[in-house]
Amino acid sequence: MKVKGIPLVKRTQDGADGFANYWRLVHRGEPQPVREFRFAPPRRFRFDLAWVGMKLAVEIDGSTWTQGRHTRGAGYRSDAAKQNLATTLGWRVLRFTTDQLRDDPLGCMEQVRALLVPVRHCLTVVHSLTA
Repeated sequence: MKVKGIPLVKRTQDGADGFANYWRLVHRGEPQPVREFRFAPPRRFRFDLAWVGMKLAVEIDGSTWTQGRHTRGAGYRSDAAKQNLATTLGWRVLRFTTDQLRDDPLGCMEQVRALLVPVRHCLTVVHSLTA
């Protein structure tokens, strides 16, 4: 998928890299995600993308139509454990497949932005009340 002539994902990058690069282009001035954020040490779980201060994460599931890691038993089980742990720690996690990113990249990003805006607004209000 191209928007304004820019491919979302190059053949050499995974969906999370494509999302992060495209986010940087489309949402200048917005908070930027951290790649491969380890959210629950000593566990090795990492988020594909995380807005750490807002406890918002994005997970990109690839190969969903070709029996990839995220759709096979052990991988799915691990993903469920990871997401449940994240939720118990107060994280909000959005999941997208690579075909969702390909078919509607702006729609996927808008879902992320919708969760970022209320948090930023609340922080601004709290700051103005305490200033």
